[in-house]
Amino acid sequence: MSSEGLFDALYARGPVAAQLDGRAWLAAMLDVETALAGACADEGLIPAASASAIADACSVERFDLAAIAQAVGDSATPVIAIVAALRDAVGEQIAPHVHLGATSQDIIDTAAMLVARRALEPLLADAGVAASAAAALAQTHRGSRMAGRTLLQQAQASTFGLRAAGWFVGLEEACAGLREVAAERLAVQMGGPVGTRAPQIGARVAAELGLVEPTLPWAAIRVRPAELASALGVLAGVFAKIAADVALFSQTEVGELREGGGPGRGGSSAMTHKRNPVASVSVLACTTRVPGLVATMLAAMPQEHDRAAGAWQAEWGTLGDLLALVGSAAAWSADLLVNLEVDVDRMRENAAGLEGDLDAVDALIDRALAVRAG
Repeated sequence: MSSEGLFDALYARGPVAAQLDGRAWLAAMLDVETALAGACADEGLIPAASASAIADACSVERFDLAAIAQAVGDSATPVIAIVAALRDAVGEQIAPHVHLGATSQDIIDTAAMLVARRALEPLLADAGVAASAAAALAQTHRGSRMAGRTLLQQAQASTFGLRAAGWFVGLEEACAGLREVAAERLAVQMGGPVGTRAPQIGARVAAELGLVEPTLPWAAIRVRPAELASALGVLAGVFAKIAADVALFSQTEVGELREGGGPGRGGSSAMTHKRNPVASVSVLACTTRVPGLVATMLAAMPQEHDRAAGAWQAEWGTLGDLLALVGSAAAWSADLLVNLEVDVDRMRENAAGLEGDLDAVDALIDRALAVRAG
């Protein structure tokens, strides 16, 4: 993802990053070309034999990814080089049936939706692990008395169970929003040169790829990418809140939480006595970068006429970085919460003398945990 992979253990932890590299994008674009050829054959626009030959040729191994990447500098899109290589692969007779009636934007936008859907599956799985761990902490520590804090000062007595229940509900709500986007907003884009292509081809491509069929082509109306980016940003914000809490509670002077992870985790190059909150730091490193990327996706929404000159192109790498960073934060958050160590004695000591309605706290935890039960 960056600097020859030197920082990937931080920014690209977990399975999501593998769904976002150049090979994954190439595979998605070839899947779109395959679905397009099949749709054209079903509509009688090309022979079925041509669609079959195109599908056979759309194998990632047959394409020179490095050469395609270099060619992007000549056209500001990888699709032209991909289509040229695909036409060479199928031969002169079938070549005119490749990419029939489609534009580079049709292929890239639809591929972006495919890439996002494939990346969201492991991302949401890791987020689900984190949510389950938070729910387990809420149940286990519903009676673990601790100090509630406002403006960084002790306020009233609460329990760590309620703190973890808040984490759980935040994760559940953010994941619900992202799952809704994944199920209902990742749509095919098959509008042709200026968005006037009849919808039958798009409908068939959508059915083949498992994407949504939009009401109209959305080449210049970027609501769907913006919704995806925004939902990722919300989930990142919840991950960041949890990580910040753990880092604060892990301070030596507080000592109520500690990160697990085994020997050697959290070491310092200069101070060997330290045990740094590595997972929390890593989550915050990832999520701190996310709002700027979301802002870029929103800034790209006003696009010129029927295809943007720059704003659309700015989305590609931005979306990939967003998915990778939030995916890494999800994997780190799952690690953080599954292995979290809770010092209930220290919590009790720090909360000594504070008053609070712990019966109400217990009822609130039940209310939170009912979210998953329901």
